[in-house]
Amino acid sequence: MENIKKFLNENQNPIAVQKIHNRVSELLTKNEVIEYIAVQKKPAINISPECIALTNKRIIFCRPKTFGLSMQFDDFLWKEISDCHMKEGIMGATFFVKTIRNRVVSLDYLPKSQARLLYRYAQEREEEMSEFRRQRELENARAAAGGGIIVNTGASNDTSKNGISDNALENLKNLKVLLENNLITQEDFDTKKTEILNKL
Repeated sequence: MENIKKFLNENQNPIAVQKIHNRVSELLTKNEVIEYIAVQKKPAINISPECIALTNKRIIFCRPKTFGLSMQFDDFLWKEISDCHMKEGIMGATFFVKTIRNRVVSLDYLPKSQARLLYRYAQEREEEMSEFRRQRELENARAAAGGGIIVNTGASNDTSKNGISDNALENLKNLKVLLENNLITQEDFDTKKTEILNKL
């Protein structure tokens, strides 16, 4: 129970949280951590409630099947999500996720306090991803205009005083930002960094 205490702040069902935490923990990738778990609370008896788990990399809808004996997971990377919103009703709240491919996924009968926390966290991540997508669009527009992509492995003739091209420095900085925001892995970062430096 110690490992799930931080997820029980809004009166979540501890048994459901423990079960989801165990299952989702098996799916986590390198440097991925569970940030929050929201548990459905239907007015009738609900032996196997559906849940939403938020990690620093994605949002995971957890839907028990066959009376809780199996589990269906629908997960979406934050960079794939274009919009998150919630709607409060008399019996709780519904949390909606819309992907950049216009797929809408929702979970109803969430306690309002849990849905609000989901929404707040999702908005923070959405803002970060919106900036990430904006940068990608700028890079693509620059490439289409013949200006080159910001994050690339090519060298430039514009060299600074220390002999490293301005383009290479900019590329390394952008790679570092992507790594810090968990948008690329350490291995991806190291590979790209080596490619950039080898081109100098």
